[in-house]
Amino acid sequence: MLETVWFGIWGLLWAVYFVLDGFDLGLGALQPILARNEGDRRDIYLAMGPFWDANEVWLVAAGGVTFAAFPALYAVLFSSFYSVLMLILFALILRAVSVELGGETKGERGRSLWRGALAIGSLLAAFLFGVLFANIFRGIPIDGSGVYQGTFMTFLNPYALVGGLFFLGMFLLHGSLWLAVKANGSLQGRAGSAAAWLWTFTFLAAAVFLALSALRTDLFVRYLDRPVLLVIPLLAVGGMALIRFRIAKGAWSAAWWASCVSIIGVVAFGVVGLYPLMLPSSLDSASGLTAHTAAASPMTLKIMLGVVLVFVPIIALYQGWVYRLFGGKVDGNLYVKD
Repeated sequence: MLETVWFGIWGLLWAVYFVLDGFDLGLGALQPILARNEGDRRDIYLAMGPFWDANEVWLVAAGGVTFAAFPALYAVLFSSFYSVLMLILFALILRAVSVELGGETKGERGRSLWRGALAIGSLLAAFLFGVLFANIFRGIPIDGSGVYQGTFMTFLNPYALVGGLFFLGMFLLHGSLWLAVKANGSLQGRAGSAAAWLWTFTFLAAAVFLALSALRTDLFVRYLDRPVLLVIPLLAVGGMALIRFRIAKGAWSAAWWASCVSIIGVVAFGVVGLYPLMLPSSLDSASGLTAHTAAASPMTLKIMLGVVLVFVPIIALYQGWVYRLFGGKVDGNLYVKD
């Protein structure tokens, strides 16, 4: 029972991270395209500035839960996905450094360099998160001892690359909608136009990803066994449809919330489809790691559950206060309440 609870917490933390840091990654990747002048760039930085660092707390929480609750999974993931995870880490570091130093650099050449670094770091992280989770859904070549038997190129299979494009499109769409919520004038108009185009790209990528998931993974097996669970992928699809409807109406806040629902639906689709597996093996189904075989001792899970029930609500309340404090439109160096 405790293993199942922690499996759900693990999936929930990833969903929260993708919802919150997803728009930051999307904004960072889009800023060279959407910004036409220094004022636009300042507004884009302000739209993500108070949030991006705190949003990464949920990535730390997801990693911490993996380490504490599922140590066997943590060991196999970090040994097998070492190169991919290090690239994600370097991309996030590049994003962080560019945000912090971009505004401190005086020369135009230096500012352009940091803006490019922000775009590259954000784009690479978004794409690689999709590659990472697509490989988890598909399974990787690990033997009975948890030893990875593939190469770096094994990760770059067609299914994983489509997953990377899907996640990238999902985050770019999420970021463009967030900017449409926060900005005014021509910048808001460009963000809205980008969102309309990105919706089409993301929808097509999602359709291809779902089709390949049916062919290359066992995710749909659990849904066919329990058709009531089909409400989960329908949640993701419904969220995507609502995004398009709200974009057409210019209801940017509602469209962004619909994007949140869609992202949560996508993560839930993969996590529920995996259960009880957490990392399938493409060599031998018996070699895969499940929530039960990868879990820590019952005592550890009980202690950690108490810690999570205390500190996660505190983090959520603090972040809620930050989002409320900076909840207005960006206008120069200010946040203006609607």
